[in-house]
Amino acid sequence: MSKFIIQVNGPAYGTSASVNALRFSQAALLAGHQIICVFFYQDGVYNSTDLSLPASDENDVISDWKQLAQSHQIPLVNCVSAALRRGIVSKQDASENGLSHWNVGESFIMGGLGELVTGIESADRLISF
Repeated sequence: MSKFIIQVNGPAYGTSASVNALRFSQAALLAGHQIICVFFYQDGVYNSTDLSLPASDENDVISDWKQLAQSHQIPLVNCVSAALRRGIVSKQDASENGLSHWNVGESFIMGGLGELVTGIESADRLISF
């Protein structure tokens, strides 16, 4: 059994990065592996917005990430720097910066690259999409 950290660098829509990361994660869990966390970096932070409304005939990748995290107790971590520069704002960041709105779902937490590095120390593999 291996311990993975999954790094997602692509948005939920527009590239296959997020879907491929999700499918890999699902397959790894089915095979008995552990996922320590999923770290969303660069445009990957767009996977955390609650304001994405895919068409009814499209797969809801963001919802699938939330379901995976809830079912397997996997932390979904946004790089706070990458998120804020892209307008992806948590409730706490909105409050701290005097903003009246936020768009990060409660399933996601904000973190830094330090958390990624710390996680890598306890993982067998970092898989980046």
